[in-house]
Amino acid sequence: MRLFLKLLLPVLLIIVGVAIFNEYQRFLTTPINIEPTNTSFNIQSGANLQQVSRQLTEQGITPFPASYLYWYARYKDSAHKIKAGEYRLTPTLTLPDVLALFIKGDVVQHSFTIIEGMTSQQVLAAIASDNRFIQTIETSDLKTVMQMLDGNGRHGEGEFAPETYYFSAGTTDKAILMRAYQLMQKTLAEAWQNKAEKLLYKTPYEALIMASIIEKESGIAEERPEIAGVFVRRLRMGMRLQADPTVIYGMGEKYKGNIRRKDLTTDTVYNTYTRYGLPPSPIALPSKAAIQAALNPSEGTSLYFVATGHEGRHVFSDTLVQHNKAVRQYQLKK
Repeated sequence: MRLFLKLLLPVLLIIVGVAIFNEYQRFLTTPINIEPTNTSFNIQSGANLQQVSRQLTEQGITPFPASYLYWYARYKDSAHKIKAGEYRLTPTLTLPDVLALFIKGDVVQHSFTIIEGMTSQQVLAAIASDNRFIQTIETSDLKTVMQMLDGNGRHGEGEFAPETYYFSAGTTDKAILMRAYQLMQKTLAEAWQNKAEKLLYKTPYEALIMASIIEKESGIAEERPEIAGVFVRRLRMGMRLQADPTVIYGMGEKYKGNIRRKDLTTDTVYNTYTRYGLPPSPIALPSKAAIQAALNPSEGTSLYFVATGHEGRHVFSDTLVQHNKAVRQYQLKK
């Protein structure tokens, strides 16, 4: 009997060892169970690996007990290294692959685009309606929002840089706005350091105002420096800017898609037909190119421009006589 037990024990150990080895190999090589159409997996902030392992098992993503992944991670000394966030899992991944993903923190990156020419109010509305952000801002008042971001309480228009921003789950509305605000400050500061000489802007903010007008006047990149040149020369000569987009901005919700002669003569603080100099704030979010144009305008003699109605382009004129002729040709079709 003793001899039998002595012979049986090694056999049992071998059988158990082989079973463990096979199970371990199965653990290493078996793909997870996940539908290609539902690949999102979230690790909440503060969750530990035991909780995550149970979550994977309870959701049917792994056929193995939750303890398998936990003890594997302990063996690899990585149980404490997982990072919170939203992950994209694919059917080809194994559990060791999933663990490596969690350790790397390769979370899903969402995108949010601020388009040049938008208003800050439109940006706030777009963020507020986007359920991918954690909503913490309870006001749509721009001055209040700016107070939250920087404490300066400025108007807030034109303060956010047009760009595509990538963010992970759990990002707040305030965080994405702060990134856009800081990028605009950085872009403006860098452009200010490389501005042309003898410009009339007293501050970078005045350049931002001009850039916003340039942005709304033309979407053609190569025209922006020339448009900037027209406006800069008009300022130097004490002429009104007479920029339609400023009138439209000053009209607010009264603007219905068409600007009338009466609108040009109705005074608002933004009406550059009735007032001299720059308006009190930007009228939109200017692109980097528009900022560069405002601070490096083209040299020349033109003082007027009119849209041709073709691809958003303009014709530039040195004199009012030339300008009126261009207006008749392109606007009045006479």
